[in-house]
Amino acid sequence: MKPEETLDPDDWEEARRVGHLMIDDMLDYLITVRERPAWRSVPGETKTALDEPAPMDGAPLSEVYDTFKTHVLPYPTGNLHPGFFGWVMGNGTVTGMLADMLASGMNPHVGGYDQAAALVERQVIAWFAELMGYPNGASGLLVTGATMANINALAVARNEKAGFDIRERGLQHESAPKLRLYGSVETHNWILKACELMGLGRDAYRAAPVNDAYQIDIDACRAAIKQDIENGDKPFCLLGSAGTVNTGAIDNLAGLRALADEFDLWFHIDGAFGSLAALSPQARPLVEAQAQADSIAFDLHKWGYMPYDVGCVLVRDTGVHEAAFKQTPSYLSSTTRGLSVETTYFADKGVQLSRSFRALKVWMSLKEQGAQKIGRLIQQNIDQAKYLEGLVRADDDLEVLAPVSLNIVCFRYCRHEDDADWNAVNEEILLRIQESGSAVPSQTILDGNFAIRVCITNHRTRIEDLDQLAKDVVRHGRDVVSAG
Repeated sequence: MKPEETLDPDDWEEARRVGHLMIDDMLDYLITVRERPAWRSVPGETKTALDEPAPMDGAPLSEVYDTFKTHVLPYPTGNLHPGFFGWVMGNGTVTGMLADMLASGMNPHVGGYDQAAALVERQVIAWFAELMGYPNGASGLLVTGATMANINALAVARNEKAGFDIRERGLQHESAPKLRLYGSVETHNWILKACELMGLGRDAYRAAPVNDAYQIDIDACRAAIKQDIENGDKPFCLLGSAGTVNTGAIDNLAGLRALADEFDLWFHIDGAFGSLAALSPQARPLVEAQAQADSIAFDLHKWGYMPYDVGCVLVRDTGVHEAAFKQTPSYLSSTTRGLSVETTYFADKGVQLSRSFRALKVWMSLKEQGAQKIGRLIQQNIDQAKYLEGLVRADDDLEVLAPVSLNIVCFRYCRHEDDADWNAVNEEILLRIQESGSAVPSQTILDGNFAIRVCITNHRTRIEDLDQLAKDVVRHGRDVVSAG
């Protein structure tokens, strides 16, 4: 035989040295986050440097790390920065970063098994069931993010409410009814991806209009359900949003629960970021009706301030959750002793068999920071959004475009005495702010108006960051209008 090889370091002390350097560098990177732009474009030389053939021969770790420091680390999305307000992106913590390192070092397979990593995830699920007001013993799973959490819940809903054995017969037999599900026009586009992926088709989704507060119109939704029943279709699921992605609107969740009961529908809540408002005593009344849902999906890498990626799905009934996914081939059967006790405990609740130890950063973060402190940070972001709304309303050159329900402020620059294409003006303002590196808001369209959209999910954001943003919008707006 040829000499046997391993992927362990040839020089453990050198690996230790480089590893310590990595930790020191990343801590410095976080400490100095305010000293860097909120975002900057990747330069040509870095794009060229990263465009290379597959490496056939290895290089020293120190050399690989130098390339990372030069060409990768300086050009992130920017969501660590206190001036990053785009989309709904979280920003992570030191504890979460270190926990990810520890989880990768352990590298367990968390499909189930008799192991501590599985116990940690089960504990995390139990904690969030408690924090969301779910009953003791509710089912759940940690996944990559809210999209997969929502899709997981929708698969459970379809299986439970289809009216036939969908796992055995699928949707392709002649007697299968047309399945329908309902939400609002403000629902995140995960729902269309889910309908396509699950074979329902995009037209299975009935998008109801919204009111002036961007909440679902329950009467219009009821009318759509009745019409589909008259047409011989099978309604099976009703979706509510706890914080829509455009404006942060929270649907009338109690009213939707009643509507779901009226027609025997599964009631699911997409609470990607808004569900975690339950951790703030002041904001909890806005979302406490989510405890009545059959399932909830939310991210922890958004308003939980944890590193990417980790989301959570909760399902009220464990048996119903497992009925949608559980399969037990002989090579995965469980035993009463040994490692293979509850071999597929988590795999029975979702699609993935191989699963990482993403629960560790959640467990460590909650134990170190406590749910109450995370709740205070969530409320701090809500208060900051209200403060920015006040700045906008106090400035004659700025205009609020949607009610501020949680942590999202949508507004625009608009001097009504001037004749200008305000959508084009505001798009240019947005791009100038992003390119300057001072802040990163994002955009949406509300009632035909281009909105500068500020979503505050950053534990590093301070009032002075919002003061500066409002000043920058006005300054750039005047420059853009002056330039014609």
